[in-house]
Amino acid sequence: MAESRSQEATPAPGYLHLEGLSKRFGEFLAVDAVSLEIARGEIFCLLGGSGSGKTTLLRMLAGFERPSAGRIWLDGQDLSAIAPHDRPVNMMFQSYALFPHMSVEKNVAFGLEQERLPRREIRARVDEMLEIVQMGRYAGRRPHQLSGGQRQRVALARALVKRPKLLLLDEPLAALDRKLRERTQFELLNIQQRLGVTFIVVTHDQDEAMTLATRMGVMDHGRIVQVGAPAQIYESPANRFVADFIGSVNLIEGRVAETGSGTVLIRSEAPACAIRAVCTPPCAVDDTVWVALRPERIQLQQAPHDGAAAENAISGRVRDIAYMGDVSICLVEAGAALMRVTVPNSSGVLAHIARHDEVRLGWNASAPVILLK
Repeated sequence: MAESRSQEATPAPGYLHLEGLSKRFGEFLAVDAVSLEIARGEIFCLLGGSGSGKTTLLRMLAGFERPSAGRIWLDGQDLSAIAPHDRPVNMMFQSYALFPHMSVEKNVAFGLEQERLPRREIRARVDEMLEIVQMGRYAGRRPHQLSGGQRQRVALARALVKRPKLLLLDEPLAALDRKLRERTQFELLNIQQRLGVTFIVVTHDQDEAMTLATRMGVMDHGRIVQVGAPAQIYESPANRFVADFIGSVNLIEGRVAETGSGTVLIRSEAPACAIRAVCTPPCAVDDTVWVALRPERIQLQQAPHDGAAAENAISGRVRDIAYMGDVSICLVEAGAALMRVTVPNSSGVLAHIARHDEVRLGWNASAPVILLK
């Protein structure tokens, strides 16, 4: 069966091509008919909550799980019948899985020694890779003598020294503290750009995905619900799930009151307001829609005494203010709704606003994103 499949028509263009890939565990559908194209040299991040299917998808690419349906092509080669150890794919695990009794140098050389490469070639490739990850001077140390960030670089060197066509990284920075994680993200970018290896990174950390990815795919219940550049997914989410999952957002349900002239007017009851927006999807009067409004796109000011109603404006009362260093996060009660607003501390806006003060929130018509589902 595997031989006949490998002789079928060549796949659609794409360095990595997934075609209708699915995986069932009994009655549970973990990955549901995923089709995807990933370019050579790309860093593609799979982002999703626990149980969304992202790690199962990664394990199918590595060969650790057999697809229930669908096919995987890498650089024109059908991987369906290829065992994990024979695939031009390597995987870096969250735990790093370094051998504790081996030195850094021996850990990195292990895969090459298993392939019985000449000793001189092994030494040259290990030295080169340790230099790239800046671990050459630690070659003689054991893993327990290294910091978390150093162990991460050794694991990366071991994964890359075999020169895979595809490197899979499962939560690669999860074990690092925040500052080290941020620094290591840029180190990882530099290494990938230098080597040109295609990376697929699985993470639940949105900031990590936004930093690393050339493109990202958001998964929900086994499906990839949106694929795009980080800015595209953040600014133009495909649905409420993506809008709510990526970053912070205020989601407001409303009904279309007017359309035309490139804008739409939406009336909401919670909070009570009229929202005018541009760049909207096709919708008609009386349609129920949801407005996604990012906290940083909202302006906060002291409430005017007249309290006059206006489009794209809400009156409310400050419930809480959280100081975060560069910004403060304000929670504003607006009727039955709780609005989240991000205010740069350098703006001085909060110098005369405190908890329980009456405030006015406003935004321009380009800020809202209208979602139909």
